[in-house]
Amino acid sequence: MASWGGPMDVTVRQIAVCVVEDHPLYRAALVRALSEAPDVTVGVTAGSLEEFSAYRPDPGGVVILDLRLPGVRDAAAVVDVVGRGHRVLVVSAHGDHRDVLAAMAAGARGYLTKNSDADEILRAVREVAAGNSYVSPTLASFLLESSRERQAGVRLELSDREREVLGLVAAGERDQDIAEALNISVRTVRSHLDRIREKTGARRRAELTGEAYRRGIVPPS
Repeated sequence: MASWGGPMDVTVRQIAVCVVEDHPLYRAALVRALSEAPDVTVGVTAGSLEEFSAYRPDPGGVVILDLRLPGVRDAAAVVDVVGRGHRVLVVSAHGDHRDVLAAMAAGARGYLTKNSDADEILRAVREVAAGNSYVSPTLASFLLESSRERQAGVRLELSDREREVLGLVAAGERDQDIAEALNISVRTVRSHLDRIREKTGARRRAELTGEAYRRGIVPPS
């Protein structure tokens, strides 16, 4: 019979987590909580998406992402991080249903508000790292209601030009930028946006971005 000379060496699988959060005190508290977990390795911490991208972190990890960042923000920030091969867990002060739907439609795997405690954030990190989704129970009803509305509603089709405009909105472009990209006037861009809003029911930029992804409209790089 084999005899063990000491305790069994159990290696805990590490989850690589990066944090993109522009509030320094909350970022520090979040990093501290993550660092205390035995199965989490904290990588890049940054105050903006531009700063995060400059470090070129290896893909495949979990990125905890705030939505209200300087520069690229909201659903466009989710798109950027997901496009780099990371799994996004949004942790935001904003829990409006429009923000939740737009972020999830843009590719986020989870969404929490900053009212969430450390235990729930760690639980969400582990779920997202395992390839699952996690939305706090208070926000999950938004996704369920949205699913019901999509099943019950009739979706009006967009014209080719409206799809182009919507794709540029999803890429984070302003009305002036869209006008220059399509060689049309700003007034024409806003006219297209009015028709898109009438057809989709989406109003704010975040809602329009979510609608673009639901319709399979990929923003230009």
